[in-house]
Amino acid sequence: MDDDRALIAAAVAGDRAALDTLLRRHHDRLYAVCRRITGDDADAADACQEALIAIVRGLLRFDHRASFTTWAYRVATNAALDELRRRRRRPEPGLPAAWDAGPGAAVAAVADASEHVATRLEVDAAVATLPAEFRAPVVLRDFCGLSYDEIAEALEIPAGTVRSRISRGRAALAEVLAPPGNPGPAARRQTRSP
Repeated sequence: MDDDRALIAAAVAGDRAALDTLLRRHHDRLYAVCRRITGDDADAADACQEALIAIVRGLLRFDHRASFTTWAYRVATNAALDELRRRRRRPEPGLPAAWDAGPGAAVAAVADASEHVATRLEVDAAVATLPAEFRAPVVLRDFCGLSYDEIAEALEIPAGTVRSRISRGRAALAEVLAPPGNPGPAARRQTRSP
């Protein structure tokens, strides 16, 4: 934290090496946030690049009310959400779905990977199904370890809304990640007798 403050002060004073060190120190975590929110490597790289540019441009206005990490997560989250909005406006590249190699090709590729990688891919795919309003709080809480208050500050929403969105997002993830033949929590609630 103190190192970040010194680097920020030096970067604001024009020290390019300090700015480079600051950005390199936080790059991997910012990219991880963007990757989890966008669900795509290329979109995450674009969002992370936009976030880094925004951080450089906004460094003079950074007021230290929050930690640099919290502020940088907010910038990265906004960049990733902007990238998702841009993605919706772009046409999908590739062949029509009927020409796909089919599920067999995907299963063969995953079979060669370790169980850990397969689980991570499953979780990433499940997170990608969440609406952006739930995805960002869940990613910031469960993958970045931010507190509810830090998330509220990063997303500029009330802490109660953060709790609600995380709860709803986690419930949706539980539904998506429920093993086949084992209904998720919502299905079990519906089958209970009054």
